[in-house]
Amino acid sequence: MTFVYVSIGSNIDRAANVRTAVDALRRHYGDLTISSVYESAAVGFAGENFYNLVVRFDTPESVERVAQYLHDIENSQRRDRAAPRFSSRTIDLDLLLYGDLVRDTGEVQVPRDDINTYAFVLAPLAEIAGDEKHPVTGRRYAELWHDFNKAKQPLWAVDVPLS
Repeated sequence: MTFVYVSIGSNIDRAANVRTAVDALRRHYGDLTISSVYESAAVGFAGENFYNLVVRFDTPESVERVAQYLHDIENSQRRDRAAPRFSSRTIDLDLLLYGDLVRDTGEVQVPRDDINTYAFVLAPLAEIAGDEKHPVTGRRYAELWHDFNKAKQPLWAVDVPLS
């Protein structure tokens, strides 16, 4: 079994789309560790605020199979793949970590660069994996979050029931 962390985000019908994605992951992978849900402004474009969270699960599936299943969930929730990279999303599922694997094939990048770039990824990851270490830098996620410039990308926890 390999531990996996996935970032979930939406700014279109946010609560419903996040709930649907969490339910799909739970049905397929079983027990999930789920961070708080955070709200933040859109980054890189003018749009509605996003809801974001991170989930953890264990799986015997390959990294490629996990990435494909995340893609399948996005498709089932009508993710518009023709839209620009920075645009509104029904759902965005990003594979952040697959154990301690370090790989960038163009199809799969783990650990995902977004961990060190975006508050809406790092904050929920640090919440549920604070003592774990980034497989490249060796720094704990709690340390990375402590040192992150939070004023540049504010976010706040919101109450979104996920069960």
